[in-house]
Formats: sequence, C-alpha cells, structure tokens
Amino acid sequence: MQKEIKSRIKIYGVVAVLLATVLGALCYNLGVIHEFGSVSPPLYSSLLKRFSSDEELRNFLMRNSERQGIIPFFGPVDANLLLSIIPISKEDVESAPSLNVHSTTNIQVAGVDEADIVKTDGEFIYLISGSSVLILKAYPTIEAEVLSNITFSNTYPAGIFVDSYSDRLAVLGCRYIIEYMPYPWSYYPSVFIDIKTSINIYDISNKTRPTFLNNFTISGSYFDSRMIGDYVYFVVSQPAYIIYDTIVLPKIYTDEGIKEIKATEIYYSDVSDDYYLYTTIVALNIRDASEEPTFKTIMMGSTSSMYVSLNNIYITFPELDGQTSIYRIHIENTTINPEAKGKVQGREINQFSMDEYDGYFRIATTTWVNGIPQNNLYILNMSLDIVGNLEDFAPLGEIMDSARFIGNRCYLSTSTPRKDPFFVIDVENVTEPRILGNLSIPGFTRYLHPYDEDYVIGVGIEGSNVKITLFNVTNVNAPINMSEYKITEAAWSDTPVFREHKAFLFDRAKNLLVIPILTSIDYRQNAYVFNITLDSGIVLKGNVTHQENGIYGDSRFWISRALYIENVLYTLSQKKIRMNNLETLVLMNEIDLP
Repeated sequence: MQKEIKSRIKIYGVVAVLLATVLGALCYNLGVIHEFGSVSPPLYSSLLKRFSSDEELRNFLMRNSERQGIIPFFGPVDANLLLSIIPISKEDVESAPSLNVHSTTNIQVAGVDEADIVKTDGEFIYLISGSSVLILKAYPTIEAEVLSNITFSNTYPAGIFVDSYSDRLAVLGCRYIIEYMPYPWSYYPSVFIDIKTSINIYDISNKTRPTFLNNFTISGSYFDSRMIGDYVYFVVSQPAYIIYDTIVLPKIYTDEGIKEIKATEIYYSDVSDDYYLYTTIVALNIRDASEEPTFKTIMMGSTSSMYVSLNNIYITFPELDGQTSIYRIHIENTTINPEAKGKVQGREINQFSMDEYDGYFRIATTTWVNGIPQNNLYILNMSLDIVGNLEDFAPLGEIMDSARFIGNRCYLSTSTPRKDPFFVIDVENVTEPRILGNLSIPGFTRYLHPYDEDYVIGVGIEGSNVKITLFNVTNVNAPINMSEYKITEAAWSDTPVFREHKAFLFDRAKNLLVIPILTSIDYRQNAYVFNITLDSGIVLKGNVTHQENGIYGDSRFWISRALYIENVLYTLSQKKIRMNNLETLVLMNEIDLP
C-alpha cells in the first residue's frame, strides 16, 4: 500500500509542477457578439477597445507581452482530466419531470445553476464516469440500473447540465492533443496541449437512447459555466501569443470547417501584463437547437474568479499593482454586453467572496502591504463605483479564509496560527458597512454555508482534522459557537468541500448534512452523514464507505458527491454508486460503474 501511495504522490507532484506555472494565468473575458455562421455588426463598448488589424494586435503583444512562444496552458478543470490521459508511470421512459423530492446541486445563487459531475431529476441520475456520461434509473432503488452510456473517444467531460422540462442534456468537455517538448532547464518534459472546449446537446426523452442534437466547439480551455433558464453560459480561455511571426487566434470548429475569430473582432483593455489570453463567453440555448449560439471575445491578462447573478456576470482580474479589476457583463438570453468596470484593493478568495444584492455588488478582499495581510470589504453600485468600504478591519496579520454574503450580512472568517476569528458584518447601509460582532474559535474555517437567516454552518480545520461548526448569529453583536463536530479518530483528515462546494450536501427540511471526508486511516474517504438541528446541534448519524474488502488508498473509490431522492441517500465515487436508507443508512442497493 505504501508503494501505491508514494506512486500517487509522484503523479500528483508531476501534474502540480506542470500546472503551477500556468494556473495563475487564467482569464475570463468579454468581447463582441457574433452570430454563428454569420457576423452581425459589432456592439461597441466604451469600456473596451477593438483591434483595427492583425498588425495592431501583433504589435500590442510584442510591446506588452514578455511570452511570445508556445505557452502550455491549463484551465482549472484540466488537472483532474490530465491525470487520466498523460502517461505518467430497454424501454422508453416517461419524459415528464419527476415529482419525487430530491436534492439539487449546491449552488450559490437561486436560479443560476452550476455545472457538476452529477445531476438528478428525482428519478434518474446523470453522471460523468471517466470519458463517458451515464444515465441511470435511480428511483425506486429496486429498479436501479445503467440505462445508457454516452462515450466520448477524444473528449473528456468536465461538467453537465440537465433540463428535465425539455429533456435536454448538455455535456461540456475538453479535447487534448499532446506533444512532449523537453527543455534543458526542466527536470520533467514540458507538455504542450492543444485544447478545445466543446458543448454537446442531447435529447434525453428516451433515456435508453439519447439523441445527439448539436455541438459547439471552440479552441481554448474550459473555465466555468452557468445555466439560467433556457441558456447555458460558458467561458473558454486560450493563450495569446505569436509563433513564427504568426498570431495564433481562437477558432470555432463546425461541420462546414474552421472559422477563425479575426483580430478586428477581438476587444481588449489597454493594460500592461506579461501574459495575455483570448477568452470567450458563449451563450447557447439548451432547449432550442435551431437557435445559433452567440459569443464575445476579449484579450486580457490573467484572472481570478467569476460570480454570476440572474442578470450579470462579474469577472475579476488581478492587476500588477495589487488591485483587482472587476467587469460587469449584462446577460439576457443571447445578449452578452459589458456595461461597467471598477477596481478595488486586494484579491478575493473565490466566487463566494462576491455577491450582488438590491442593485449593489459586494466583494471581500485581502491586500498585502509590506508583506502583511489586510482585509477589506467593498460595496459598489451598478456602475462599479465604490460607494462604501471597510478596510483593514481585522487584527494585524490575519488572513481571510472564507466569506459568504447572506442578505444584509457578510459572514467572514480570518485566521491566525492558532485561532479563527469569525466576523459578522452589516452591509445594509451600503455607504457605511460596519462590524457587528466577532468570535474567536480554534482552527480556521474554509467554507461557510447558510443554515437559515440566523445560523451559519462552517467547515474548516482544527489542528490537523476537519471540524464542522454551527454558528448562532441571532445576536449579531455576539455570535456563538453553538455546536461543533471534529474528526478525532484519525491523525489527520481532509474534505473536498474546501476546494469544491458542490461536494457539500445540506437540506434543512430533512435535518441532513453530508460531507465526504478523507482520513489518515487506510486513506479512506467516506461520506459522513450528520443530523443537524437547532435543538441537538451537529450529531453524527453514521458513515457510508465504498472502500472495503481490502480496497484502501484507491482514490477511484473515494466518495466525491452525495445526493438524495425521497428516503434514499446516494453516494458516488468513480467506481460505484451506493444507495442507503436515509434514516438508518442500511444498504439498499449498489451499482458498479464502468
């Protein structure tokens, strides 16, 4: 087992080396609306400039970008996909949506769905498994089986959306062409990967025989996506560079051939950076295959996070001077239009550091001043002008670990080496945000989730182990650590919730909390199932594991997601789906995955 563990460490280490040089260069971008197949007149924006010719674009890159050759580039989803491809050592079914009570993907904004590796409609489960997308009959458990397998020969699925009302399945994926180019100064051979991102739409009214409807493929690496109503919005980035005096431009691939996005169709912001990317935002109607996708492309420097409300996409760009630029892009059906740009001091952590509420945008950041972190909160109007701020509010040296905006409150956790200050901040008065109260507890909190308007769940670490906390913020001036559960049986533990909020399953009506947790005991990653109430706090109900009969340290059996349908808890790993009674956790059925 030790040899296997060491082998895995080496594999992850190699990928980490490859990714470390490029992950910081991710870029979300805006651009100009195009009609697929024909180009409509560009929509001019006062926020952005447009290149007048190939020569102007070439001169801009030569003047401002230090990196001119082939640039290995990876999007945030590529790390896991690359592990699998880089050689390092029956009957028709009813189409109406199910009426069964079931869980949904853990998303940030109601009505704004986020792509994930698994979806359910209360009767069927749609799941990415390796290079395939499976459709399973899931409920009732006695009928559970794999109904169909959509296999991709050269595409690696990264996320899916399901629209049960129109019986549509959208599969976002990446295609790779690999070449090894060893450099004399590098211990590992560098890998150049020509990446294309695609979205495939399927009619799934017949679950046993999904029908392919249409495809949209563009050069570049998949970054993120959302689905609002009928439309999927997804973001793709591609390095901007010159090779052999030729500008490499983004391309769209169709059955009719390849369409290159012209330099004159690309917008840019005139800022200095040593690395640029073309990034395209695409809007695609998942229900109506006859409606052509629209998209916009812009060239900018490296980027950090994306937050999406029902009407706007907010994209952040870290500036070289320590500030963060923010763009607001209005979205409505096929319309993608940049409308405002602003700046704040510091860097946000992730999408949960941002929020739109009652016509204002809020963002929490950390600024480093002479090597010392300072934490800030900013409130901006729809023009992205700062109207209120709270700067350097935490004690000297504390680093922000997590943030969550809930209505007129911001809950924010910072940390010092031995304790975790938990702040409650009032943001109702947009011009004067203020601290209402704070609480110091051991450890630190990496993810915050609303229980209701008066209670917040925190997932973090104390010492070397995962700790779950239920904060009582009824008295905002004196928040209370109402209940907590800490892993005590292992030398150390970890949870994917720290890196992926979709691994977090919570349902207040069912008093249910499920979190996958990896422990040092035989490298087991089990689903920890909790009963969580205001009366009893956080109480462990039991564990569900896919690792048994000597299967230890094999990450293919690590539980990555959990969901429920009616009274059944479904846990998913790469190799198995298990169905347990939600109350007793008694095993009801299981399916081995290919």
